[in-house]
Amino acid sequence: MRVVLASASPARLDVLRRAGVSAEAIISGVDETAVEVDPPSALALTLARMKAAAVADALVAGPEPTVVIGCDSLLEVEGRAQGKPPDIATARQRWQAMRGRSGTLHTGHRVIVLDADGARATEAVAATIVHFADLSDAEIDAYIATGEPLWVAGAFTVDGLGGPFVTGIEGDHHNVVGLSLPLLRTMLLELGVAWTSLWGAPGALR
Repeated sequence: MRVVLASASPARLDVLRRAGVSAEAIISGVDETAVEVDPPSALALTLARMKAAAVADALVAGPEPTVVIGCDSLLEVEGRAQGKPPDIATARQRWQAMRGRSGTLHTGHRVIVLDADGARATEAVAATIVHFADLSDAEIDAYIATGEPLWVAGAFTVDGLGGPFVTGIEGDHHNVVGLSLPLLRTMLLELGVAWTSLWGAPGALR
């Protein structure tokens, strides 16, 4: 079975591969800045839906069934959605606002299965509460200087340089990286695909 991740995120692709799924990534080309939806959880799901649809529509049908996974993550702080910060000043302002506090990381998931019977899909949102350390201004500036906060939703990572600045997580750890494995397994079952069937892809298991 072919597995396609409709995302440019190397972290999401790594999550799948570490879980034994040999997936490939295809960038959707969706302009995330042109979409405005409230609340943040609905925006994350809308963007995931758009990414999955764009990639699925562009795929050329092959002999094997194809699973398309679209995801989008947003950090919600005080009811406001925070995607990737557009610049250094924004990243600094966000960290100054969320240090010593908590936010909710929403990841929208849209899964489309393409096979001989046509296309079928399901979607859901995973939410994980993230607690942040009370960073000093010097720590914030040093972290931003690495460039990492500018590449990710919420201006932080839990599996990279930002890991020491996350003091706790309530919910699925993988969701904070950008893709909830437990939720994805359940969604695939809804579509008649057993998670363990994805382990059979060549080179999937390490």
